[in-house]
Amino acid sequence: MKAHYRWYVVGMLWWIAFFNYADRQAVFSVFPLLEKEFHLTPVQLGLLGSSFAWVYGVCAPFAGNIVDHVRRKTAILTGLETWSFVCLLTAFSRNFRHLLFFRAAEGLGETSYFPASMSMISDYHGRSTRSRAMGIHQSSVYVGTIAGGFFAGLIGQHYGWRSSFVVFGGCGVVLGFLLSRFLREPVRGAADLRDVGVGKSSAASRRMSLWDFIKVIRSTPTVITLMFAFMCENFTTMVLFTWMPTFLYQKYHLSLAAAGLIATIYIQTASMVASPLGGWLADFTRQRTPGGRIIVQGIGILLEAPFVVLCALTHSMFWLPVALTLWGLSRGLYEANIFASVFDVVRPEARGTATGFMNTMGWLVGGGISPIVVGFLAERQGLSVAIAVTSSSYVVAGLLLFTGVLFFVRHDAAKMETEIAADVQPIDI
Repeated sequence: MKAHYRWYVVGMLWWIAFFNYADRQAVFSVFPLLEKEFHLTPVQLGLLGSSFAWVYGVCAPFAGNIVDHVRRKTAILTGLETWSFVCLLTAFSRNFRHLLFFRAAEGLGETSYFPASMSMISDYHGRSTRSRAMGIHQSSVYVGTIAGGFFAGLIGQHYGWRSSFVVFGGCGVVLGFLLSRFLREPVRGAADLRDVGVGKSSAASRRMSLWDFIKVIRSTPTVITLMFAFMCENFTTMVLFTWMPTFLYQKYHLSLAAAGLIATIYIQTASMVASPLGGWLADFTRQRTPGGRIIVQGIGILLEAPFVVLCALTHSMFWLPVALTLWGLSRGLYEANIFASVFDVVRPEARGTATGFMNTMGWLVGGGISPIVVGFLAERQGLSVAIAVTSSSYVVAGLLLFTGVLFFVRHDAAKMETEIAADVQPIDI
């Protein structure tokens, strides 16, 4: 049991992350219903996507720092119950203001999950298995997005959009009660300690303030490049979540359920397959070079750009799923290593905060802007052109990642490992 528990943890967190993404994706598949009932404009629909991202991004550094000071298990399960209850309450919205409020509140509820879960996984999995563990966990994001997109559209089509939120929110509440018995809190820094030697470390008791972490960012350029790359990546990814169901509904005259399914199943299934593969490749290359994980990320994100353009501009129902699938395969290589790459240069006691800052860059600056930008462009140029333009952000992200590989990561990774080794204390016998 003990030897395999670290993988059981990944499995339990997989289901929580599944509902994390199913809940946030559900609203996008019922955009046409919301548009009809509340007479919403494209910019207002974009605001529903951005409101989540803004709150999620603003609160992420604070939530991440709190996670570094409390039990991760408590943060994870409290967050799950909170966002699930908010998702359920969304069904009672009576106007656009209510929808906007609940979307923002759901962002607040979800903001602690990834800092806590990534920190927890990093203490169960060290250098040799960390990307694989996080890659498997990341696959839940894609399955949850497919389920949220398809079932929200299907339920909304037959029973009204409110029923979708009742179903997803209620299931999350039940899951939280079930997993509270089985999820266990690990010792902070345990996996990294095993990587550098045997002994005890002060990482379990040391805490880092937000200001101290900002100093870490300033002295660790690899973190800066990874944060800006994630900002660029999430700019286009948020377009996929927010606008793709509506884009397919309008361009190909599909039903809500079909648009929600096609918008998610090809790209998310491909990402689900590629994410564990990206984790394995990253673990393999990390054993050979400090920038191994970032190399895998850089290759994946540069491959994404042309497939976004093809997806946006094609009029063929043959090339559309091909483009979405290839986009998903490339995306999985990048996203398997979003946080594992950062943890190669950030100490264990600051990894919740690091994840929070990453999410701020990705969701507040990247994801928080893109739905409105695309809504604005769509009103003038159409959704096809608007989505195609966003592919340029992937190219910028790729250039940033390879800059980190060439100039920064070797020094930053060696510095972190030296600091961890210096903390090792002999075990009292």
